[in-house]
Amino acid sequence: MLNFYKLIEILVSLQSLVITSMLPVYIPLSFIYKSSNNYELPTTWQIPTIILLTLIFHKKVVFRAFSIYIVLGLFLFPVFHQGGSIGYLLTPNFGYLLGYYPLIMIIDNLNTRDNINVVNFLKNGFIAIVAMHLTGIFYNFIQIIFYSQFNLFLYNLGKYSLGKIGYHFLMLFPLLLLIKPIKRLKHNK
Repeated sequence: MLNFYKLIEILVSLQSLVITSMLPVYIPLSFIYKSSNNYELPTTWQIPTIILLTLIFHKKVVFRAFSIYIVLGLFLFPVFHQGGSIGYLLTPNFGYLLGYYPLIMIIDNLNTRDNINVVNFLKNGFIAIVAMHLTGIFYNFIQIIFYSQFNLFLYNLGKYSLGKIGYHFLMLFPLLLLIKPIKRLKHNK
C-alpha cells in the first residue's frame, strides 16, 4: 500500500522526468569569435535527473514513476524526447528508454551500500550508462532481426549509441556537485 509520502515522491519524480525530457542541453561558446553562440548537445537532462532521483529516493519510487512515464508516453501524451504514442515501440529510442531500468538498479547500489563518494559515483555512473546503451543496442538488434533490415543496425548503433554515449558520460560531471548535499540529506533522514 502506498502512503502519502511515497505518492508525493512518485509525483515529484514523474514531474521531473517529464520536464527534463523536454529540456535540451546547451554549452555556451562565447569564447569563439566573442559571440553568443550556443552548441546544443544531442541529449536532454533526463539521464542526470533519473540518476539524481535514484540517489535521493529508493529505486522502487523511481521505478514506479518511470513506469508511469512510459505509460503516459505510449498511450496518453507525447512526453518522450522525440514524441510518443504506441508507435514509439517500433523505434530504436524505446530500447534506450527500457535501458533506464538497469541504470536505476545500478545507481541504487550506491544507496544500498551507503557509500556515495566521487569515485564510486563515477564508477557506477559509467557502468549504468553502458548498461543502458547495451539494453538499447540489444533492443535495436532484436528489431533488426525481426524486420530483416541488417543494413540499419550500424546506422542505428552510430546514431543512438556511439553518437551519444560520450555526452551521456559528460552529463555525470554536473552531478558531482550534488554528491555532498545528497550525502548530508540522507544522513539527516
